[in-house]
Amino acid sequence: MDRLANTVRPYAWGSTTALPELLGTAPTGEPQAEMWLGAHPGAPSRIDRGAGPVSLAEVIDAAPEAELGADAVRAFGPRLPFLLKLLAAGSPLSLQVHPDRAQAAEGFADEERRGIPIDAGHRNYKDANHKPELIVALTLFDGLCGFRHPAQAADLLEGLGVDDLKPYVDILRASPEEDALREVLTAVLSAEHHAIAGTVERAAVAADQLAAQGGPHADAYAAYAVLAHHYPGDPGVLAAMLLNHVQLQPGEALFLGAGIPHAYLGGLGVELMANSDNVLRCGLTPKHVDVPELLRVVRFEAGDAAVLRPEDVNGEEVYETPIDEFRLSRFVAAPGAAPHALPSRTPQILLCTAGTVRLREAEGEAEAGDGDGAGLALAPGESVFVPAGERITLAGDGTLFRATVVA
Repeated sequence: MDRLANTVRPYAWGSTTALPELLGTAPTGEPQAEMWLGAHPGAPSRIDRGAGPVSLAEVIDAAPEAELGADAVRAFGPRLPFLLKLLAAGSPLSLQVHPDRAQAAEGFADEERRGIPIDAGHRNYKDANHKPELIVALTLFDGLCGFRHPAQAADLLEGLGVDDLKPYVDILRASPEEDALREVLTAVLSAEHHAIAGTVERAAVAADQLAAQGGPHADAYAAYAVLAHHYPGDPGVLAAMLLNHVQLQPGEALFLGAGIPHAYLGGLGVELMANSDNVLRCGLTPKHVDVPELLRVVRFEAGDAAVLRPEDVNGEEVYETPIDEFRLSRFVAAPGAAPHALPSRTPQILLCTAGTVRLREAEGEAEAGDGDGAGLALAPGESVFVPAGERITLAGDGTLFRATVVA
């Protein structure tokens, strides 16, 4: 196994304190949004096998079957198919959706044919892959996920007492669910900015007042008021009011499949996703919003947000999703407990998020570690890459997340 050196991305929405507190480092005063763990070309992790640091992507490229195993290469190709992150949101991220695999392949091929540069600001598709993702809360985590039932969204908008919102309320009450959501989202995102900005501001003021008064929608109104503070006049604030507001407790998770509109508002979490950059934005961003393409990808399906909790499988707490490219699980090691053997058929990234976890190569193999023969200890924020076929046991007093594939 190889200890990973990982890159922290300083996106503007990042928290200035959450990652430093986890990593035990001094805050720099600058936002620290995401720490990437994996072989994504944008910021691959680095390992050192004795000849100096080298990109994990280069190591895998040089010998994919040795690193990933024949089963994973056969199923997903000669690349690590997932990207693991520590995500620390200090302010809201953009409201967005991700395409399914067929939509991504079609969109990518179309933009390639039209000669749109891969780094162009108006480019939608960076690759031909889908981007399902899973977020597990490490702290209280605030987000938006999926459409509310139109009747609930109508109640929320009507409660603001803003006359400009009445046409949307009427549509949400009168039309079939899918048609209502499509019509209102299209109207909001297609409106002239100067015409919609005043409505957004009046809705934000009302939401702030209603949040202070309490009541059944107080938390949601407070969240929308925060969005409006960060993105004044942005039509994405009204789009967000169509979505479920979710507060995850530590250990709870959300799975975000293709076409599901979502946004992260605040908190620290472990995120695992397919290895893709494809994002279509609905708002809450100065970046490009392609409304027609967005409407092609969004799934106008209403329902309560499905909060995931891990299921115990022989001591491994698994977050079940319908995706084969990634599988996330959690181990909570207790002092004095027998070492737990990890499955070895697939490549793994192991990330400690609390306490201390000690890893050893299984009995009968040479011990891994820092040369002291005692194994390798991980503190919060530290991680390793384990090639397929390498047998590892864990013990200690801490929490370890395991990212791998289903193969």
